[in-house]
Amino acid sequence: MHRYASISFPFLLAEYTVRKQPALQHEPFVIASRQRGRMVIDAVSASAAKKGIAAGMVLADCKAIFPTIKMVETEPGRKEKLLKALAEWSLRYTPISGIDMPDGIILDITGCAHLWGGEDAYIENIKSTLSGYGYTCLIGVADTITAAWATARFGSKTIIETKKQREAILGMPPMALRLDEAIVARLKKLGMRNIGSFINMPATALRRRFGTELPKRIAQALGTEPEFIMPVQPVEPYQERLSSMEPIASATGITIALQQLLQSMCLRLELEGLGLRSAKLKCYRIDGVVQQIEIGTGHPSRNTIHLFKLFEHKIATLEPALGFEVFVLEAPKVEPVVHEQASIWLSGSKNDKKISELLDRVAVKIGAESVNRYLQAEHHWPERSVKKALPLWEKSVIKWRKDIPRPVHLLPFPEAIAVTAVLPDNPPLLFRHKGTRYTVVKADGPERIEQEWWCTDGFYRDYYVVEDENGARYWLFRSGPYDGNRPQWFLHGYFA
Repeated sequence: MHRYASISFPFLLAEYTVRKQPALQHEPFVIASRQRGRMVIDAVSASAAKKGIAAGMVLADCKAIFPTIKMVETEPGRKEKLLKALAEWSLRYTPISGIDMPDGIILDITGCAHLWGGEDAYIENIKSTLSGYGYTCLIGVADTITAAWATARFGSKTIIETKKQREAILGMPPMALRLDEAIVARLKKLGMRNIGSFINMPATALRRRFGTELPKRIAQALGTEPEFIMPVQPVEPYQERLSSMEPIASATGITIALQQLLQSMCLRLELEGLGLRSAKLKCYRIDGVVQQIEIGTGHPSRNTIHLFKLFEHKIATLEPALGFEVFVLEAPKVEPVVHEQASIWLSGSKNDKKISELLDRVAVKIGAESVNRYLQAEHHWPERSVKKALPLWEKSVIKWRKDIPRPVHLLPFPEAIAVTAVLPDNPPLLFRHKGTRYTVVKADGPERIEQEWWCTDGFYRDYYVVEDENGARYWLFRSGPYDGNRPQWFLHGYFA
């Protein structure tokens, strides 16, 4: 006998929005989209639902009920992506899981619950885990998909015992069978307000009066007609595995195993047009201890020689003891290799290949966080005008300016200084920074740098290049104009 679990998420979109915008956690809000010239509610938060607001209502009507309610615009396709992600996540509980539109997922839990100590503990584990992620869920377990779906949304208890689905659904409303709204309306018009009022009628009579859908749904709920799950297909992990007949304890054996795994992995990546960005080699010792080494690359790579050199520095850190019996190579991060990227492996190409491989080797030795590359960003203020650029081939959208002086060492944030200056636009005569006094003997400026027009925090800045009596040069600026108050001065960088 099969067992199924249906999981419903009544506030899925709203709770996902709260995860992205925590400030909305205690605020009633709705998620709406424009339909035929008006905003229609697609989802509501739990607090908004308590005030009588429901999906399908027009936003203007909701404002009449609750004028201060907040609105978030619907992200197209977000619900489908969330349900697919949840269905893939649930594969840790079952080998078969599928999306159950519009608000849930369905799991085939046959033979799975005993691994958690029974169905009660199984369901409780799922609920608590989802609750930890911030999602409210309703769960129903039964012998059939339809009965599990009905139990999750209309049942008085969570788990229906084996072969008890008929008794469980008798008191539920007709919509618990997932019927069309027109059929539900006709049943209510005839006074059939629960499933028990028509479940025992002959199928021929129901088919003649309501069509084929009603008797089909009854048969599916009772298990006399099959119903199937469309299982999600999880992304196959990029993983290669190598088992050894005898434990391997030598560096030579580990090297040979790693080379074989890299060849298999790179061959697969080449067929799929991908390159490796990070990789882990897991080594399983015969005493149960698992050791691993990992690498990262600055660009998608499937060059086995280059990748092996990155691993080679770390092989000595492994402690085989009595020997490794299984080797697993994983690539948790891969990226497409476009034609321009693939061309760097051809003979006679530019130095991109050598530079990239050199950076990878340096990163392996001193740490990836110690190797950074920067490009110019489209911001006026100097501390915002650069950004990190990881891929070697990424180009700046704007060019570096070479006709204006810029310090060799730019402070990440300007540091306040005390200044003596002649008003209004003269450079400072002297300044104090961290208790040290500097007398200015030469100065050049000002160079005015405005704030971006869309930003309202901060004044414009007037920058000066100044030189003290010891020959050291500094980059100073005055924030804003003289307006009767003493303006603020800052040190922002050091010249060579």
